[in-house]
This record gives sequence, structure tokens and C-alpha cells, in this order.
Amino acid sequence: MADDPNTPGTGRPAAGPRDDGVETEVMTINIGPHHPATHGVLRLVVDLEGEVVRDLKPVVGYVHTGIEKSCEDKSYWKVIPFVERMDYVSYFFQMEAFCGAVERLVELEIPDRAKYLRTIFLELNRIHSHLVWLGTTALDLGAISMLFYCFRERDRILDLFEMATGQRVHTRYFQVGGVIEDIPLGFEAKLREFIAEMPVRMGQYEALLDRNEIFLSRTKGVGIVPRERLLELGVTGPLLRAAGEPWDLRKAFDYLAYPDLDFKVPVGTVGDNYDRYRVRLAEMVESVRIVEQALDALPEGPFIAEDRKYVLPPRSELPISMEALIHHFKLVTEGYRVAPGEVYYSIESPRGELGCFVLADGSSKPARVHFRDPSFVNLQAFREMSVGGYVADMIASLGMLDPILGGVDR
Repeated sequence: MADDPNTPGTGRPAAGPRDDGVETEVMTINIGPHHPATHGVLRLVVDLEGEVVRDLKPVVGYVHTGIEKSCEDKSYWKVIPFVERMDYVSYFFQMEAFCGAVERLVELEIPDRAKYLRTIFLELNRIHSHLVWLGTTALDLGAISMLFYCFRERDRILDLFEMATGQRVHTRYFQVGGVIEDIPLGFEAKLREFIAEMPVRMGQYEALLDRNEIFLSRTKGVGIVPRERLLELGVTGPLLRAAGEPWDLRKAFDYLAYPDLDFKVPVGTVGDNYDRYRVRLAEMVESVRIVEQALDALPEGPFIAEDRKYVLPPRSELPISMEALIHHFKLVTEGYRVAPGEVYYSIESPRGELGCFVLADGSSKPARVHFRDPSFVNLQAFREMSVGGYVADMIASLGMLDPILGGVDR
């Protein structure tokens, strides 16, 4: 984008005499790649004139893992643990994006119960992600107690994940065809206890921050980017909705159980950091509503498709059926073949549109796997949010951006 000194927030004014006659100069500094306020291994090359940000350039690639390339060397069945580790805070969404793409490629319909179970875990993961964001961003602004409160609730969500999947993070719970196991006895009771208490906790968060003059002065009117500019940059998710655009893929597209559920799409008006905070807080309220409705309407039936070409045989059959044991062994070691074709499948992640492109060449391994990670796209708006403001406000804006560098670099 060309610099335009006449457009606020997009240009880089040259150093020169101030109104009081004092000569100033621009100093370039590096923030990161290891800095607690960069929310990951992100490097920021910042031009400062005093405390005012005159230009900013994010530099990425410090945690590049080559996950997408590694997926081309693994069978479809073995790709799932790889993609979980990109946006490592929203691992259920990475699984859904890939599994949903493969299911569309092979035209495999998952059972209704699996759709509802996936929806429940996705929304729990959304709350989990927003809690991590709220606690760490509030810490950046000096509200250290918020970190302890948010991680208290986050730990309860991880307890639920562990109860259902055996793992707290990187669960590999979603499979092509559904989920790997049904929810265990006692899970529903613990989940209902959590969703009954969570609205009270969010009211406490709101009371702590909405009455904090320091938090309000650090967020209101700070980091404003117009809705039109965000659309030009391809920004999605809470950042776009905070500027007044009600775009949410859960409403726009028909996937999982979302068409059957009633929920609102929170939007802001100004598009500043305060609106971004309010939108995410409201999204957690809506996620609780979604989980409760999905739990109430959870249908009976199988939790995974019965197509043995793509789905592992039930674990109960392995000790008594040699055919099931052989099929399990071949599916895990060799995988299954997917007819040539390509597909793009997108969902609404906690940071915006998460899309997965899969190209199949007829073998048991994908020829190409590529993710549209919202953190990478949204990072383009960071310069617009920061130039012309104070360096302290730049730190606040980076927190409100909520980037996950594993997804940016992947």
C-alpha cells in the first residue's frame, strides 16, 4: 500500500520541527520476536517519533513448522494431529476444517449426533479461546487479576475436554465421519453445571473491566479501522463484526448443527478496541446459549458414520473379529484412497474465517493441504490500527487483534 501523508493512519510523516520549534527524529526499534506482549513469536519493526508510532511492519516466520507441507507426506487419517497444532488455542476448529473438507471430497455424510457433538466442542473451544484472549490482553493493560479469573474457567473447559477425549489439548477427537467416541457418563451433568455458572462469571468480568477507568481510557477510541477498510483487507471475525459488519459463517453457511440453533451475531458500532472487547464478551454469552441448545436437542444414534471404507471399526469388535482387526490395522497404517478432486471448506473460528483447501490425486495422501488462517489475514490490519497512536496503544491493539502465531506461520 502506497504511503499517503494526507490520509490519517496510512502515511509516514517525515521528521521535522514541531509547533514549538523542537526538532524531532524518527527512531526504528524492534519489539520481539520474544516479548510477552507480542502474544507469540512475532517481531514488530516500529518507527517511533517520541512515543508516537509513525510506521509498523510485522515480521513473521519465526515459528514456521511446515505443517502444510508435512500433510502431503501423511495419509488423510494421520493429517489430523498435524493440523491441530497450527492455531494451538483453537485446535477443534482446525480438526473440523480438515475433516469437513475431506468429508465433502468423499461425499460422506456424518450422523446427526456427530454434528451436534462437534458443535458443542467447537463452542466450548470458542469460549476457551476467548478466555485466553481476555486474560492475556487484560494483563497487557495492567489488569492482572483477570488472567487468574479467566484461566480458572479455562481450566474447567479443559477438564471437560479431558473427560470426553482423554486429552486436555490436541485431542484428535474429530474423525472423518464423526467423532472418535461418544461422550461418557457424567459428562452432560458436568457440562450443564459449567454452562449454568459461566454467565455469572462473565458478568463478573464485565463488572471488573467496564468500571475500570484505566481499561476504558486504554480501549475507547483506540485502534479504529473503518469497516470498508477491513473488508478491503479481508479481515473477518470479531474484528470485522466490531466495526458493524454482521458477517458470521455460522449464519451464512449450512454446516454442523448451527442452522437448527438460535443465536445472535454481536456487532459493534465504532470499531475501536472497546468494541472488539465487547463483541468477544458477547460471543461467549452466545456460545453458552449454543452449547445449551445443542445439549438439549442432542439426538440419539451413532456418533460416527458406518462407512467402513473411511471409518475405523468399533473398538468393541477388535478383540472378537479378525476382519475388524485387519481393517483397523490397514486403515491406520495405509489409510484410504480419495478420488481426484479439490474442495475448500470454511468455518467460523474464534478469529474469523478458517478455511481448508484439500487437493486429492487419487492416492492415500493429499496432494495439497492449505489453510486460510484468520490470524495471518487479520494481521494486515495491525498497521492501520497503530500508526498515528502511541506505542502503548499499539500493545493494546495487538492484544485486541488476538493473533496466534502458530496459525500465522504454520
